Amino acid sequence: MKKIVILDGYTINPGDLSWEMFRTLGECRFYDRTPQELVAERCRDADIVLTSKAVFSKEVILKLPRLVYIGVLATGYNVIDLAAAGERGIVVTNIPAYSTEAVAQMVFSLLLDFCSHAREHSEGVKSGKWSECPDFCYWDFPIIELAGKTMGIVGFGSIGQQTARIASAMGMKVIVWSRTRKEAEMGFPFVWADSLQELLGQSDVVSLHCPLFPQTHHMINKETLSFMKPDGILINTARGALVDEKALADALREKRIAGAALDVLEQEPPKKDNPLFLLENCLITPHIAWAAREARTRLIDLAYRNLKGYLEGSPINVVGRDSEKKER
Repeated sequence: MKKIVILDGYTINPGDLSWEMFRTLGECRFYDRTPQELVAERCRDADIVLTSKAVFSKEVILKLPRLVYIGVLATGYNVIDLAAAGERGIVVTNIPAYSTEAVAQMVFSLLLDFCSHAREHSEGVKSGKWSECPDFCYWDFPIIELAGKTMGIVGFGSIGQQTARIASAMGMKVIVWSRTRKEAEMGFPFVWADSLQELLGQSDVVSLHCPLFPQTHHMINKETLSFMKPDGILINTARGALVDEKALADALREKRIAGAALDVLEQEPPKKDNPLFLLENCLITPHIAWAAREARTRLIDLAYRNLKGYLEGSPINVVGRDSEKKER
């Protein structure tokens, strides 16, 4: 019987879902969290490992002679040294498109917070401001209408496409830039930008939806931020390291762009002295765009189907070095 180890399952299943289906595929050990220094030790007799954020470097992989399969419990797989896995013949799979709807929904949750400030106004009402107001209404922040604004989408995988659909439904113009430009049958008009600079310069809102690879690391930096409109808003629900946080903090502090909304940061959990924490024009949520119960249910189901397919000789959602061409 194959030995299966799940290294860091808590964020995916803090107790409201079940891993029990995996027991039908082998002998299982479950860990809520695994410090990096314990990864090799906990996997030393494993044939199969499922990991979310635990890193499988070449050094770790060389310590695990029995390992034949790594199932990444996420869409991104930068935690795996794919070259080292490939040299050993280890199959690596990921979970594509499980969180498409949830992440696109979060994009607009963050954006609408900037546009309507619903919670701030609610808190003002409850504190008595409306009761004491001489007029029938008041607002403490500018109210922004999205219809007619331009949404720039960087990366056009499943989440980028769903974000485009929602933006279009709200009356926004959609412009797209992708490292791997491809045709897409979206059912509504959108415009391909010829360059990232063009997209940034034309967009009122920029939403990032590309994977993290060396080519995309810090793609949003001092130079590229300078292309954005002064009243532009940057949204990142993809990967923290797509953005140079120091450059972003400087741009926000100096009001060179109007705001940023981030669900991901370069370091997670972040340090308490992160300069972005001090900025009122920066919204930050704790990497929760993917975490709807419905999305996590799909994730576990797909992880099971990936492993079952591998064990039956028909692996699916396999990733390798050439997978860097794909988008989230």
